[in-house]
Amino acid sequence: MNKIIKYTLASVMAISLVNCTGDFEDINTDPNGISNESLTQMNNHIGGSFTPMFLNVFNVTPAWNFQLQQNLIGDVYSGYMTPPTPFAGNVNNMTYSLVDGWNGFPWGDAYGSVMPFALDIKNAVALSGDPSGEKFVHLSNIIRVSAMHRVSDIYGPIRYTKFDDFATTGIYDSQSEAYNAFFAELDAAIDGLKSFEGDTQFVPFDMSSLGGDIAMWRKYANSLRLRLAMRVVKVDATLAKTEGEKSLSSDAGLLESTDMYINTGYAHPLTVISGSWGDIRMGAEMESILEGFDDGRKEVYFKPAEDPTLNGAYKGIRMGIEIEAKGQYGAHSAIGSAIETETMQWMTAAEVYFLRAEAALRGWSGAGTAKANYENGVKASFAQHGVSGADAYLADNTSTPKDFVDAINPANNFTYPSEVKIAYNNAGTNEEQLEQIITQKWIAMFPDGQEAWSEFRRTGYPRVFPVVINNSGGKIDTNIQIRRINFVQNEINTNGANVEIAKGYLNGPDTGGTRLWWDIAGSNF
Repeated sequence: MNKIIKYTLASVMAISLVNCTGDFEDINTDPNGISNESLTQMNNHIGGSFTPMFLNVFNVTPAWNFQLQQNLIGDVYSGYMTPPTPFAGNVNNMTYSLVDGWNGFPWGDAYGSVMPFALDIKNAVALSGDPSGEKFVHLSNIIRVSAMHRVSDIYGPIRYTKFDDFATTGIYDSQSEAYNAFFAELDAAIDGLKSFEGDTQFVPFDMSSLGGDIAMWRKYANSLRLRLAMRVVKVDATLAKTEGEKSLSSDAGLLESTDMYINTGYAHPLTVISGSWGDIRMGAEMESILEGFDDGRKEVYFKPAEDPTLNGAYKGIRMGIEIEAKGQYGAHSAIGSAIETETMQWMTAAEVYFLRAEAALRGWSGAGTAKANYENGVKASFAQHGVSGADAYLADNTSTPKDFVDAINPANNFTYPSEVKIAYNNAGTNEEQLEQIITQKWIAMFPDGQEAWSEFRRTGYPRVFPVVINNSGGKIDTNIQIRRINFVQNEINTNGANVEIAKGYLNGPDTGGTRLWWDIAGSNF
């Protein structure tokens, strides 16, 4: 999209309407203000509040909002994708000159369209006096955690546990406090929803693949708990194991054959960003790994390059390189049929198998074996995308990621720094086995670059390439790479005192080079 700056200016104004401290009273509505008419149709009122939550964990429309919420942050930092477009004269997020006007969108979407509506549901249920309404609170909390752990994994400290009270709504939690609240809410939802299994009142409001089935929502919440447990394993191994083993032993079960996605009714925004605008292409890491592994999923994830000199190859772009004009790399591989849908992926069964594989590697009770879960994860991903040959792929003990060769500028070439293979190696060290697990998990989670970026930061896998051009002015180390996004400028302008306190919760300055609470350098074991 060539006019992204114009949209940014307009949208920063929109964010200011939902972000600022001065608007807290409107967002945090007094429960007594809910009308009697709403109370007489309580379920319909609650159902309407779920819709914006479903549509803004990932913002689905307009496409430029998604581009700024997700695509030019997680999608590019994960190694999944790279723009051929030299936005702002190539001085932008990709070259580590972080653009505040872009990077406020994950925050604005969450505090404009997720957190307030979760509060509306909570207030409506409280006013109804109907104990059965508690299921709606649990369900909205699951969605809220789905959204807000992503926001926290971008910025670090967030406004969460004190958001619902007007007097304290501007106060931040440390990331540790937020994660403990996530676990508490998921624990309560998984347990509290058990008595509602078979209840059909959520069916008309559920936009997900779970179809309003409360038992399936318990599975999703339990799987999400396992994801977050693994996220904190390096900073708090005891908490991670406790929450992880709860998930592994829970009667709720885990997602095993069902993927969690939202039926949005809109074309996936990446079809616009990649197709109509030509603003995103295959990342260099995706080329190295998928081509090196001769992975059949590449034909679903990406399209052959249109540049006739590339002879139909799948060709990626390295992030953070010199790009003079869109035409240089614009005919490289666009995003493929995996996004040609009106659904938005939140979590897959494949991811859950890879979580279980790592849990087994770490010795968590109830996880099964690492090898079996790893292989089931690969098979689930192949099945999800209608790709055959999983058994032969899993038997391949020779293929490794290939070195990246830039089609235009050899200064951007990069030797892949690992010989990780496909066939699971039980005899490998823990780090070697983990690299196999996370590399395949990274492939399987496509196109969710935010989650892939979080896992790269946590584990160092797969090997995301460093930028060639670093315009951060020393704030972000080229080799350590970007670790977070700095606090939103509008929050600094309108909630400055609380932002200053939140900065004290960080492990360093408020820059993209500071590691999050759970992002611990060094060995994974």
